[in-house]
Amino acid sequence: MRPMDLNADLGEGFGVWRLGDDDALLGIVTSANVACGFHAGDPTTMRHVCDVAAARGVAVGAQVSYPDLAGFGRRYLDMAPRDLTCAVLYQIGALDVLARAAGTRVTYVKVHGALYSATVTDEGQAAAVVAAVAAAGDVAGGLPLLGQPGSVLLRLAAAAGLPTVAEAFADRAYTPAGRLVPRGQPGAVLTDATAICAQATRIATTGEVVALDGSVVTVTARSLCLHGDTPAAVEAAMLVRDNLLAAGVPLRGFSGA
Repeated sequence: MRPMDLNADLGEGFGVWRLGDDDALLGIVTSANVACGFHAGDPTTMRHVCDVAAARGVAVGAQVSYPDLAGFGRRYLDMAPRDLTCAVLYQIGALDVLARAAGTRVTYVKVHGALYSATVTDEGQAAAVVAAVAAAGDVAGGLPLLGQPGSVLLRLAAAAGLPTVAEAFADRAYTPAGRLVPRGQPGAVLTDATAICAQATRIATTGEVVALDGSVVTVTARSLCLHGDTPAAVEAAMLVRDNLLAAGVPLRGFSGA
């Protein structure tokens, strides 16, 4: 079986407010997408996640977003390309400094929320993100981009010579076209741990996912995303890990921790 990475969105608290159980998930996943302060997170939260990730050998990735703290990064912002490039570069640099202080480093980049959705099809927004990641190479080393297969983002990243890693979602519903069902639609997010585990296992072992309309869609992925802010996140992550190992799927990060 081909190795599979398990990634989760972590560090999404802010100040005294906490979202999800970062410490528990860091005992399960192989890659941590750490919020960089623009949609969630703050310096202390970011440093804590980096500390625990370093101690447990979990790779640290910068989860970059629009500067939309009030909207959790889930609102589209029509930013000028240079502004967006600088915003993404700022986030990568901030996390990398904290990661290095914790004894690790940023080893990849993943886009969050509305920016993630935009870069699937929007050439301008995707190009701005790619420009930032390419520029950050001088700061944090050669950074792979983790993203949706077939997206404009991964196509432009590959054209720019950046490593790309395709991911699939264990806890999100898919359309018949292989895209994510928008969050505002019923059934877009899977919340039952058993259903999340079943979808993750099918993707990892067969490269298929059942779309919301019941059709079967081919999904190519080297990494599986498990959102840390769902109620069943820890239970689902444990089930996914145990079932993949039982199915003979090795769990391995795609980047060095």
